[in-house]
Formats: sequence, C-alpha cells, structure tokens
Amino acid sequence: MIPEEKVREIAERVSILEVVSDYVQLRRAGANYVGLCPFHGEKTPSFNVNPAREVFHCFGCGEGGNAFSFIMKMEGVGFPEAVKLLARKAGVEIEERQLTPAERHAQDERQQFQRINELAEEYFRTVLLKEPAGQVARNYLKDRAVDEALAADYRLGFAPDRWDGLAKHLKTRGADLETAQKLGILRKGDKGWHDLFRNRLIFPIRDHKGRVIAFAGRVLDTSLPKYINSPESPLYHKSAVMFGLDMALPAIRTENSVIIVEGYFDHLALYRAGIRNVVATCGTALTTIHAGLIKRHAARVYTLFDSDAAGLKATFRSMELFLDQRMPAYVITLPSGDDPDSFLAKNPVEAFTACRDKARPIFDHFVRSLLVRIPPDSVDNKVRVIDEVIPRFKKIADPVERDLYEKEICRLLGITVHAFRKRQGGMQVTARDMPAGGHPPAHRGDRSQDTLLALLIRYPEARGEIRAFGVDNLFEGPHRQVAEAVLALPDNGDDPGDVQSLLDRLEDPDQRRILSQVLVNDDHLADIDWRTVLANYKRNKEKRALHSIRDIAAQLAVLDPDSDAYRALLQQADALRTRKSKL
Repeated sequence: MIPEEKVREIAERVSILEVVSDYVQLRRAGANYVGLCPFHGEKTPSFNVNPAREVFHCFGCGEGGNAFSFIMKMEGVGFPEAVKLLARKAGVEIEERQLTPAERHAQDERQQFQRINELAEEYFRTVLLKEPAGQVARNYLKDRAVDEALAADYRLGFAPDRWDGLAKHLKTRGADLETAQKLGILRKGDKGWHDLFRNRLIFPIRDHKGRVIAFAGRVLDTSLPKYINSPESPLYHKSAVMFGLDMALPAIRTENSVIIVEGYFDHLALYRAGIRNVVATCGTALTTIHAGLIKRHAARVYTLFDSDAAGLKATFRSMELFLDQRMPAYVITLPSGDDPDSFLAKNPVEAFTACRDKARPIFDHFVRSLLVRIPPDSVDNKVRVIDEVIPRFKKIADPVERDLYEKEICRLLGITVHAFRKRQGGMQVTARDMPAGGHPPAHRGDRSQDTLLALLIRYPEARGEIRAFGVDNLFEGPHRQVAEAVLALPDNGDDPGDVQSLLDRLEDPDQRRILSQVLVNDDHLADIDWRTVLANYKRNKEKRALHSIRDIAAQLAVLDPDSDAYRALLQQADALRTRKSKL
C-alpha cells in the first residue's frame, strides 16, 4: 500500500485546478473557478473549484472532495489507483505499504468481480464456439459476414435460452453468486438464481486495458428490446466507458482522431473494414466524461450517428459537449437509409474514407440542419433560428472561427451582422434590421427555394407529390423553371446524371447558377425526412397566404365598395383563397 507521507507529498505537488482542468472547462468567478459539472447533466455551471483550499463541490448534484476523490469519480477507480495516477502527474515515485484489512477486502472483492466477469465471458464464448445451442448464433454471425477471427477480436459469445445456465457455470467454478449479483449478470427470485442474458449474442464490454467489466446482449430477431446491457456496478459506469476503446487506442494515437458510432455492429463494420480508430457509446447518450476521455486521446472527433430524429439529437448533444471541451468535431454523413454496416456492405472502404474527408464541422451541420427544419422565409423564422444558434455560437472559443461563423450565419439568413449581434445582446429584431425588403440580395438566392429544389433533386420519390401539389404553388421565378425542367426528366431512380446534364441545356444564367449551387451544396439534406420538410413548406405557404388575405381585408375596410381599387383587391383576395384551398 502507498505510504501516507507519499500521499501527502502528492497532494502538496498537484493542483486541483490543473487536475480538474484536464476534464472540465473552467472560468474564474471570484475566488473560485466554475464550470459545467462532469457528474450530471446541466446547462448552468454549478461545479466550483476552490484552488486555495484544494477542493471542489457541485451545488447541483452535491459531489465534492479533493483531487483524489475527483480522479476516483472521473476514472472509476479506487483510492490507490487515483493516487498512482496523480503521482505520475506530479512526478512522485511511490513505494506501497501494506494494505489495511478494509483495503484488502475491497481489493479482494474487486478481484472477485473481475474473475466472475472472466468466467462469464468464458461461458458465453464456449456456448458460441462449441455447443449445439450456439448454432443459431453461429449462423447469424455468418449471415452478417463475421468470421471466427473477427468474433475472437471482440470475444463474442452467446447466452443460450436457459433459465440458469450462467448461474450453474459460475457455481461449478466456485464463484460466489451473491457477488455475481452485484455485477447484475445474475438475479435472484422466488425460483432461485437466474441469468440476466438469455438467447442473445453477447458483446463483452472492456475497459481501456482490455479487462471485461460488463456485457451487452443482442437479440437475433426483431424482438424488443434489441439490446440489454449489464447494469451499473462497482466495475461498470456506463457514463465513463466507451465500447472498443482498448481496440482503438493504437489507431487513435496514430490518426490523432476518433470516430464515435452508436451501435456495436456499427463499430464492428468499421473495424472489419480496417478503420480502427472507432469507439461506440454503450447504449447511452454521450456524456461530459466521455468527451473528456476522448479529448485526452485525440485532437479531433467525428460523430457518425443514425440519421433519424434521435440520431440528430445525439449529434447536437455531442456538439454541446465538444464545444465545451474546445475540441474540433465533425459530422460524417452517409447516404439516406445507410448505417456503417449497410454502407460498407455495398461500397469499398475508400468510399467511406471519402465521406469522412467531406465531413462538415458539427456546428456548420447544426446550422444547416436547423435551416431545413425552420426555413428562414420570414422575420419570425429568422429570429427563431438566431435564438437556437446563439447559445451554441457563444461556446465557440476561437475568435477567428466565431467571426467566420457569424458572417456565414448572417449570409444564410439574409440578415446583417448588426441584427445578429443585436439579438445576441437580448434586444428585439424586426424587419427594419433586415436588408431592404427583408430579403437577401438577389445573387445570394432564395434559401427556402434552394432547399425545396434540392429535395426535388435528391429524393426522386418526392417528385410525384410535388407534381401533384403543383409546381406553381411551391416555386417562383427561375426556381420554378428549374423545378419544371427537373420534373420533365425521365425517371431514372436515384441516378443524378440526367439532372447534372441539365446544366448544359439551361440557357438562362440565373437558372444555371441556381442548379449548380444546389447540386454542390445538398449534403446537409442526406439525413432528413423529405415528407416533413415538404409539409412544413406547405404550412408556411398557407400562413403567408392567410397573412396576405388579412392585409387585403384591412385595405378593403377603408375603400369605397364601388371603386375600381376595391374590386381589384376583392379579385386578388378571391385568387388567394383559391390558392390557399390547394395548400
């Protein structure tokens, strides 16, 4: 055990401010430093560090202590391991003293936990490789192109459809079942001990040193839940564990980057393709601890989450974490409907590498996705977009990056920098703060029309609905002519060749500019639901038509009903009502 005088020496040499700053972004607030607590989710900093007293405390969750207890909580280790970690940081060599009875018991119990997990892994592996009950899993892995060597790298196993197969195995190996229960892999009921995992493919979850700390079980059919994981235990804290980190560390150090995926099979697909700097979340949202862990090993991060609503939410939640960590983060976008497994089944690894190389900065991806969800076609919508962007924009630490993003946001919204900064300061923004007429200059194009045209080109299945609704009801000016030209093309499925050939056939320069701009700038639409976006456009058209009718009604109220102006406005209102009825 570590001598007490060495512990004191380490405590004197390390600064809690330096220790915590490796994990948490802090700013000075009087005598303390404050930041977002790494131990629970929060948006307003309640985590405090007092350098004079060498202590920390979170007023949100109540966690507190010194540098040693901080490391114990962050790294999921005991006191001796925390001391050793800080000793290395402080450059202190230590000679261990004898353990106390309580310390010896804690160490022995941890060793028992580790042995039980190893016995469980052995059981699951044996069933998969040798037992008749594992044949269904062997067939499943073969269908998913997972050979024996790949299965061995992941130490895959199979939990048979038995009530107490693992319980009996552990008992015959002399393991204490009460201790196994603390790991969550066994449960005790009225009928005795039974297994947590049954009839599931087993992925062992390992720490960064390759030690098994938990398990994930996947069904082999479509039943739910698809995955179940070991519960939290003395060995396993899911908010601090990245699946596959032990396998990825050599490549992460070489590439100086890491790719984060959601699923175990997403990880396996990339690993099989030779892309090794990959980790996965263990069925949980990315946490501050995860972000700090990644930052310690890599200079930049790529996210590759599903393209559905939940995946986008996870992407933008991770954006907040990496902005807090001041870590460059990018979003890899695959074609709609693809995940890493399906994409690599159809394409060479070079195609994935190309997608990675084209990855957008995560903040840029956020802004463009936001503009798809909230088209900036009115002052109200522009203000909504600004209000969504500003809290994230403020987290961008680099002043040059902030300045460039500010200009790009204003360009996309068609607003002045003054208007953006005015709103950032909490002031109201009105139409007077927008460029003349409330629209961006003509050469910048109509972002709403551009997005809708991009949908028409990227999603051929949307063409029938747009054609049925009426091009005139959705497009205006040169955008309408381009849309009509696209709809006139023969239906070649997803082949964009004919669309690209339009560039040679369009004579109008504005039409060519619009089409070329859309063709080179539609990656942000790869992961959206075109039906939802189209429905939003229809609703916005309806709102604008209704607003115009109200304006006309106000004018009619002060005009002579026998005047030509009254009759002209009445005809205009009737035309708008007819058009509105089609929306």
